[in-house]
Amino acid sequence: MEASGKKGIVFMDLDGTVLDNRLNLIPESTMEAIDMLKASGYLVVISTGRDMDTHYSLRYKNMIAPDAIIHHNGNKITVGNELLFEHTMDMELVRRIYEFCREHGYCVGTSIGNEDFFLNPEIKLAADRSFKKVVERHFVPFEQIFERGLKVTALSYAGNISEEKPIVEAAFPEVGLFPFSGGLGADVIEVGYSKAEGMKKICAYYHMDRTCTYAFGDSHNDIPLLKAAEVGIAMGNADPEAKAAADYITDDIRHDGIFNACRHFGLI
Repeated sequence: MEASGKKGIVFMDLDGTVLDNRLNLIPESTMEAIDMLKASGYLVVISTGRDMDTHYSLRYKNMIAPDAIIHHNGNKITVGNELLFEHTMDMELVRRIYEFCREHGYCVGTSIGNEDFFLNPEIKLAADRSFKKVVERHFVPFEQIFERGLKVTALSYAGNISEEKPIVEAAFPEVGLFPFSGGLGADVIEVGYSKAEGMKKICAYYHMDRTCTYAFGDSHNDIPLLKAAEVGIAMGNADPEAKAAADYITDDIRHDGIFNACRHFGLI
């Protein structure tokens, strides 16, 4: 699709970047910046580890009304109501990860539609509560994924990431764990998939060159995108590793970080 008259693409992570998880809201200045970007001729793309079509993410998707979404760190891409790309995990790999985590008492799972399929869901709930005031989960036993023949696009992990990440990655070299801010959870990403790869597909779809891209992020799974975009912008509240990967560090989410950076670069 030719993005006629568009100046560029602005990619934005959701949690900790657009969405203030502790207050469970999108700052007014962020919504103002998004509206101004669209009016100024920029495409706005949400790039997240979530599936934005799940029950706890749909309201943010509807509020932002992005031109496109990179879900699950590049494993699913939608443009409006069109499914542009989707990669599903090999179920034998999913089953092996499940068996390993069950044996070790670890928490792993995924959200599909209105349901959250997790091993040891109390660990996931504790991680959610550590940084959110409002938690909306509809837990279902992980085993139902196999019983119902459901497709898994990506997995999520909760627990002591500093201790458990090297153990899981050593057992499964096919995947990497990318910690959330705070270190109580991580995206489980298959090697070869990332937000940066999603960016390439979006740019190709819109026939837009990489030199016309800006990216905002705050955590480990944003690092490939921050490096791949022409201008990578880390939030003031970002992890140190994300800040080191960025070209520019803006203010934190509660001090108009996105709005200020868009003004700084003349996007709005």
